[in-house]
Amino acid sequence: MYQPLPIILGETVEDKLSNQDIPTGDGGFARDYAVNLKEKDRILIEIISDQFDTIVILMTEDGQTVAENDDAPDGSTNSLLFTTITTEGKYIIRVRSFALTGGGDFTIRVAKMQEIGVTP
Repeated sequence: MYQPLPIILGETVEDKLSNQDIPTGDGGFARDYAVNLKEKDRILIEIISDQFDTIVILMTEDGQTVAENDDAPDGSTNSLLFTTITTEGKYIIRVRSFALTGGGDFTIRVAKMQEIGVTP
C-alpha cells in the first residue's frame, strides 16, 4: 500500500532514490514524503545530491501540483523550492531525478521561513 514517508517542518533527512521506489511510468522512480502544513506557512524545500540531478515537487494529498523546482538559483543541479501555503492540510513532497533516470543518495530539508524583522 502506498505510504509516503513522514517528514516535519525543520527536519533534515538523508535518504536514497532507487529502483525500489515509486515507478513513474516512464522509466524513472520517485520517493514521496508527507508533511502537514498550515495556511500561510512560508516554506522552503531543499534537495541536495552529488549523485543525480534532483527535482522536487510539492503536491496536495490528491496529487495536484502546488510548486516544483529543478535547479537551485546557485546554478547547481540541486533543487530549492520556496512557496507559501494557501490551504491547511497534508501535502506530498516528491523527489525524483531529472530526465527520469539515475538516483542515489540525497538530503531533503523542509523548513519554515520567517519574515525578516518578525519574531517567532
